[in-house]
Amino acid sequence: MATPENVTMEVEATPEQKLAESHLARNVKFLERGIATAEVHYTHRALRTIFSLRKRLQPDVLAESIAAHVSKSNSQVVADCLHRAAESLGQPRAAGTATKACEPEVCLFLCLLVQLYHLDHNEHERGAQLSDVFVEAALDLQRRTLDPIVSRIIFYCSRFFEVTGRLADARPMLLRALQTATLTNMKETKAMVLTLLLRNYLNYKLYDQAERLAARSSFPTDAPNNLLARYLYYMGRIEAVQLNYSQAQVHLLEATRKAPSTPATAGFQQTVHKIYVIVELLMGNIPERSLFRTPVLKKPLQPYFELAQAVRVGDLSQFQDVVSRYQDQFLKDQVLILVQRLRHNVIKAGIRSISVAYSRISLRDICLKLHLDSEEDAEYIVAKAIRDGVIDATIDHEKGFVKSAEVHNVYGTSDPQHAFDKRITFCLGLYNESVKSMRYPGGDHRKELAYADEAIKRERELAQEIENEEYDSDSDAMDDATDEDL
Repeated sequence: MATPENVTMEVEATPEQKLAESHLARNVKFLERGIATAEVHYTHRALRTIFSLRKRLQPDVLAESIAAHVSKSNSQVVADCLHRAAESLGQPRAAGTATKACEPEVCLFLCLLVQLYHLDHNEHERGAQLSDVFVEAALDLQRRTLDPIVSRIIFYCSRFFEVTGRLADARPMLLRALQTATLTNMKETKAMVLTLLLRNYLNYKLYDQAERLAARSSFPTDAPNNLLARYLYYMGRIEAVQLNYSQAQVHLLEATRKAPSTPATAGFQQTVHKIYVIVELLMGNIPERSLFRTPVLKKPLQPYFELAQAVRVGDLSQFQDVVSRYQDQFLKDQVLILVQRLRHNVIKAGIRSISVAYSRISLRDICLKLHLDSEEDAEYIVAKAIRDGVIDATIDHEKGFVKSAEVHNVYGTSDPQHAFDKRITFCLGLYNESVKSMRYPGGDHRKELAYADEAIKRERELAQEIENEEYDSDSDAMDDATDEDL
C-alpha cells in the first residue's frame, strides 16, 4: 500500500488556465512563423491579442511557458532575460529542457507579458528594475524583426518610471534607445521613443529641449496612427506654448483625425480638443457650437465652452469670472498659461464689436464697456488693435474719441483667395496621404501571370498543331478522291 509521502497529486488546470495556455502557444507559433517567413504582420497579429490575454494571464501559466523555452543552446542575453523573468514570478531557475534554442522574439514577447503582469498587480518598483534589464537586452540584440515588440517593452518601461515618480531617470535609457533605433532603422521603436521623450520633456515643462529634439529628428512617415496621433498632440502643445498658433492648430487638428473615434480613445479626444479650443481662440477664431455638443466632449469641454462665450462677446469681467471658477481645472489640464493669454484676445474682441456698433465713441465709454482701469489703457489698447489690423479706425487724441472707418466689401480683398487656398492645400494633402497609405500587392502575382501566359501560349501552339493536322488530313482525302476520279 502506498504511503501518503509517495502519492503525488496532480492539480487539474482550470478552463481559464487552459484557454490562456492555448492563446500563449498560438502566439508563440505566430512569432515563429514570422521569423521563418520574415513577415512582420505575424508579430503584429500576436501582439494584438495581448490585451485579451493579460486579463486571464496567471503567474504559473507564464512561468511554465518561460521554463519550456529554457535551453542550454540559448544565447547569453536570452538566457539572462528568461532567468530574470522567472525569478520575478517567484519561480526557481529552470533547467534547460527545450530541444531547440529560444528565438529572441519569443523571449522578449514573454518578457513583455511579465511586464504587464507586474503592472496589473501594482508591482511598480520590481517592474521598473526588470524593464530596465529587458530594454538593455533588446537594444543589444539589434534585430529589425524585434521592432514591434521592443517598442512596447520601452513604452511599459517608461510607464513604470512615470508611475513611480521617476520619469526623469528614464531619459538616458530613452536617448540610447533613440540612437539605436535610428542606426538600425527600427521605425516603430523610433516613433515610440520620440513620443515618449516629448512626453518626458513636457512633463517637466522643458519646452525648449522638446522643440530642439523635434527639430533635429525626423518622425517616421510609416509609423502607426496611434503613435502619429500622440506625436502630433505633443507637437501641438509645444507649438502653442512657443506662440506658433498656426502650426499648433494644424498639428492638433491632424491628431484628432488620426486618432480612431472609439470609446477607448475618448480620453485622448477630450485632451486634444481642450488645447485645440484654446488655440482657436488665441488665433481669433471661435469654435463651432456643434463641437461642444458632441456627447463625448460635452461635459469635459463645459469650462472651455464658457470661455469661448466670454471671448466671443468680449466681456472681460465674464472672462475673469470663468477663469477664477475653473482655475483648478485649467491647472490640472496644464492649459492655464494659455488661458491667461486670452485676456488680450477678449479685449480685442470687445474692441472689434464696439467698432462695428459705433462709428464714433469716446475713450471713456470704451474704458467703461471693457472694464479697464483708465482711459490711457484704453487708448493704448485701441492703438495696438489698429496697428495689428484688428479694427480700421483712427484716434483723435485731443478730443479723446475713436472714429471707425467705413466697412469695405470683403470680396474686394484677398481674404476669399486665402480661404480657398487653405482649403485646396488641405484637400491635396489629404489626397497625397491617402495615396501613400494604399497597399499594393507584392510581386508574387507576377509569377502566376507568367505561368498563365505560358499556358495560353502552349494552348495556342497546340491548337495550331491540331489545325495543321486537320488541314493535312483534308488535303490527303482530296488527293485520294481525285485519283479515284481519274
